[in-house]
Amino acid sequence: MKRSVLVEGYGIPLGRVLAGANGTTPPLRPTLDRLDALGPLPDDITVHLDAGYDSGKDPRHAGERGLHGEIAHKGEKAPIQATRRWHVERTNAWHNSFNRLQRCYERREIVVDAFFDLADTIVTLRSLIRQAWTTHRWNARPARRP
Repeated sequence: MKRSVLVEGYGIPLGRVLAGANGTTPPLRPTLDRLDALGPLPDDITVHLDAGYDSGKDPRHAGERGLHGEIAHKGEKAPIQATRRWHVERTNAWHNSFNRLQRCYERREIVVDAFFDLADTIVTLRSLIRQAWTTHRWNARPARRP
């Protein structure tokens, strides 16, 4: 199964599109359609895409929506290009930590979506707790977790 995940700057999943593994390219247009459900967006959004989207038609989809897209190019080394994409890669790694999603044997799409919704909820809560631990401090709070 191919997963096209839409995340914000801290790696919190905002949307995803699941597609069959036998497709040739990841589903960019349906993934960008998930942005419409989020409401009004800032003007300076940059979409970072991996080399799987490096075809002639994919950059046009982001430009139609008024988004600036940066696409990794095939043939270039990944560490140079991956500096902006690590939030998505980290979210994919968090999804893979759930063994049920790593090897998905479910046939019904509604069941797979339910498992991903549960995983997204857990990932979001963990990320928010991690952010709150470093940003919301007071004088009497211990420096480390007990």
